[in-house]
Amino acid sequence: MSKAKSGFERHPFLHRPSRTIVALSLPILLSLIAEPLTGLVDTGFVSRLGAEPLAALGVGAGALSSALWIFYFLGIATQTEVAQTFGRGDLARASQSLSLALLIGAVISLLLSGLLYAGVDLVSAALGAQGAVHDLATEYIRLRLLGAPAVIVVIIGFGALRGMQDMRTPLWIALGINLANIVLDYVLIFGWGAIPALGVAGAGLASSLSQWLGAIWMLWELRRRIGLSGDISWRDGRKLLRVGRDLILRSASLTIFVLFATRVATQMGAEADAAHQVIRQVWFFTALISEAFATTAQSLVGYFFGSGSKEYARRVAISTARWSLASGFAMLAIMLGTTPIVQTALVPEDATAVFYAAWIIASLSQPLSALAFVTDGIHWGTGDYRFLRNAMILATVCGLLGLQLIASDKPGAFSGVWLMTVLWISIRAFWGVARLYPGIGDSPLKARGAS
Repeated sequence: MSKAKSGFERHPFLHRPSRTIVALSLPILLSLIAEPLTGLVDTGFVSRLGAEPLAALGVGAGALSSALWIFYFLGIATQTEVAQTFGRGDLARASQSLSLALLIGAVISLLLSGLLYAGVDLVSAALGAQGAVHDLATEYIRLRLLGAPAVIVVIIGFGALRGMQDMRTPLWIALGINLANIVLDYVLIFGWGAIPALGVAGAGLASSLSQWLGAIWMLWELRRRIGLSGDISWRDGRKLLRVGRDLILRSASLTIFVLFATRVATQMGAEADAAHQVIRQVWFFTALISEAFATTAQSLVGYFFGSGSKEYARRVAISTARWSLASGFAMLAIMLGTTPIVQTALVPEDATAVFYAAWIIASLSQPLSALAFVTDGIHWGTGDYRFLRNAMILATVCGLLGLQLIASDKPGAFSGVWLMTVLWISIRAFWGVARLYPGIGDSPLKARGAS
C-alpha cells in the first residue's frame, strides 16, 4: 500500500464527514466575513472627515478592488495544486508550485502597480472623481499600491494553506491583518502623539502596512509548513498562466453580468436603484456561506482526487453539495422571515413598492445559488477550469440577453432584473451539477471512472 493511499484512508472525512466539513468551513466563513466588516470600519472612520474624503475612499477602494481581483486565480490554482500534491504525499512538488505562484504574483503585481502608479490620475478621472475628490483618491491609491505585492502573497498563501486543509491559520492571519488595519487607521487618519493626521492618505497607508505585516506572517508560515523552493519549472509557469486565462475570463464574465444588472436597475430610477443595492448586498453576504463550503469542497476533492481515489472525491462532492444546499434553504427561510425587518431598516419608503417582489425572488434563489457556488469549488478541486469558464460565459450571455429584453417602463420591470439573475445562477447550477452527475463530457469525476 502506498504512503498516499494509507494516508487518505485515515482521513477524518471518511469517518466523520459532516463534522469534518463543518470544522473546515467555519474558519473560512469567519475569515470571509472579517474583510467586509473592516471595510465598514474604514468607511466609518473616513466618514467623520466629510463627504469628499468618503467619496475619495469609495473611488480608491473601487479602483484597487477592480485591479487586484485579477490575482485571485493564483490563490485558486495554488489551492488545487497543493491539495492534489498533498493527496499524493508529494510536499516537494507542493513547495515548487507555491514558489512558482509567488514568483509570478510578485512579477505581475509589480508591473501592474507600476502602470497604475503612473496612470493613477487617469484612473481616478475615469471613475468620475473631480476636484478635491480626485486629488484625495489619487493619493489614497498611490499609498495602497505600496501594499499590492503583500496582498498577492496573502492570496496565494491562503490558497496553499487551505490546500493542506489548514483553515485556521488563514483565519488568524486574516483577523491579524484586519485588526492591525483598524488600529493603524485610527492612528494615521486622525493622528496620535507625534504622528500627524493624514486623513484619507492615512487609510491607504494603514491598509498597506497591515497587508505587509500579514504577508511577513504568511511567508513565515509557508516556509515552516510547506517550504519554499528555488527549483521552478517554467513549463509549469505556462500551465499556471493558462489556468489564469480561464479563471480571469470566468471572473470577467461574472463581473460583467453583475455590473450590467446594476446598470439596468439604476436606469429604472432611484427607487429601483435603492432597492437593488439592498437586495444585492444581502445576496452577496449570504453567498459567503456557500463560498465557505465551496472552498472546503475544493480542498477535500483536490486531496482525494490527487491521491487517486475518485470514489472518495465524489463522496466529498455529494456531502458538501448537501451541506451547501441545506444552508441555501436555511437562508431562504431567514430572508423570507426577516422581510419586514429588512424593509423597515434598510429600504427607503419610496422604494418599498418595487422592493417586495424582487426580494422574494432573490430569497427563493438561495438554494440555486448555494449549488452554483459549491459545484464551482468541487470542479476547482479537480482542476476543471475550462469547463467552469465556459459555463460562466454561457450563463452570462443568456443573462445579458434577458436583461436587454426587460422593458424598463413596464410595471414589475425591476423584478425582471432579479428573474434574470435567477436565470443566470440557475444555468451555472445546472451545468455544475450535470458535470458531477451524471458527469457530462469528459468530467474528471464521472462515475464510471471512479476507482
